[in-house]
Formats: sequence, C-alpha cells, structure tokens
Amino acid sequence: MEIDRASSPVRAQDGSHPAGAKLLLGIDTCGPTGSVALARLPMGVVEIIEQIELEGGSYSATLVAAVADLLKRAGVELSKLDAIVAVNGPGSFTGVRVGLSAVKGLAEAAQIRVVAVSRLEVLAWKAGLRSSALDAHRHEVFLRLGGSATTPRELLAGADELAAIDPAGAQIAVCDDAAELLLKSAWPAAELVRSLAPTAGDAIELCAARVVAGDFVDLAHLDGHYLRRSDAEIFGEAAKAQQA
Repeated sequence: MEIDRASSPVRAQDGSHPAGAKLLLGIDTCGPTGSVALARLPMGVVEIIEQIELEGGSYSATLVAAVADLLKRAGVELSKLDAIVAVNGPGSFTGVRVGLSAVKGLAEAAQIRVVAVSRLEVLAWKAGLRSSALDAHRHEVFLRLGGSATTPRELLAGADELAAIDPAGAQIAVCDDAAELLLKSAWPAAELVRSLAPTAGDAIELCAARVVAGDFVDLAHLDGHYLRRSDAEIFGEAAKAQQA
C-alpha cells in the first residue's frame, strides 16, 4: 500500500479528529538528538500533527513529559492511539534503552500495538536509497547495505570490515560528518548522499503501511537493535579473562 503525506489541517474546526483516522505516536531516542511525533492516518494519508525535538543526553528526564505534552496539545488521550512507531536503534545504548522502556510502559499501560524500525532503514528511506550509514564512534559506522536484488543487511563496520566490502556502484545515505569522512576514506568510489537526520515523523511515514497491514512486534520480544555489545559486556569479558 502506498502511503502519502498531506498537509491539510489535522483536526476539524471543532477540535475533533476525523472518524476512522488512525492516530500514531513516533519515538526516536537513538541519535545525538531525538524526537517524538504525533500523526493521524486517515484514508492512507499520513498527516504529521506535531513533532517535538529532544536534546541528546536528557532523554530520561524529558521523553515522557514530551509525549504527554504532545498528546495534550493535540487533544488526544493515550488510550486513543492506534499504534506506536519505535525506532529501536542502532545508536546510543542509553538512548535506545530509555526510548524502548518508555515505549513498553506506554504500550502496556494503554494496550497499544507497536511497530519497531531501524534508524538506518529510516535514513535510507528518507534519502530514497537502499543503503545508509551512521556514526558509531570509535572510528566505526553503523552500516545498512541493500541492493535491488538482495535483502538489506545491517552491521557495525570499522576499517577492516569496510576494506572487505566491495562498494562498487553503491549509493549510501549519510547524515553526519563522522560517517561521511570514514566512508570517503575507505570507499572513495562510493557515492555518498547527504541527508537530514531521520526523525520520529519520518519513522511514522515509513511505517504507516506496516501499521495498516498489522505488522506489529510482540512487546515481550521488543529489544534494542544495537549492532554493538555494551561496554559493560566488553570490559566485563576482559576483566574475567584477566582474572582467569
């Protein structure tokens, strides 16, 4: 199903929402900045009601309040939401965990269904491409590679992993300087397409068709799409090895 975005008023003059229109909440706390967005979906058309940007590093203190403010200003009760679109990584461990904890709490409390989506997929979709890359720090990138005849795959890649991949003809969406510089150095022949960073609103637009199709995740199995182990796991193993 093709989903379009419209810019018509989000509510009728009396403040009500059109009958039958699905209400979707989007949450993305994976990147250096985050966002929450509210949208309605009448007749297969995505209409972003409002989006609030969140400052990175403060998600645990601001996320739930931002969602409450978003719903209040739109005159929407939490129980009236039809679905939550959750960007579940890759990105900051803390950001991903805070976002998913909030999603689970909201979804369980109000019995709301959830669609999970990769931030790399949202970035690639926003740029109109099948491949994308995000800064993963430590001279690494989170990388999504997809061809017309292959299923996209996502991985954590440093210099060695990039050197083992042939990027001939690849068009890769990037939204930050670090990922762009690393890929330019490793893959001088690849075409890098600069895009604005993905947002919760973008995630809703991408996943609206999945909501209509009922492609929801089991909350019990909803987890972060990290691509990298946490520092606690890495350093914990190193400490155990030293003790042994």
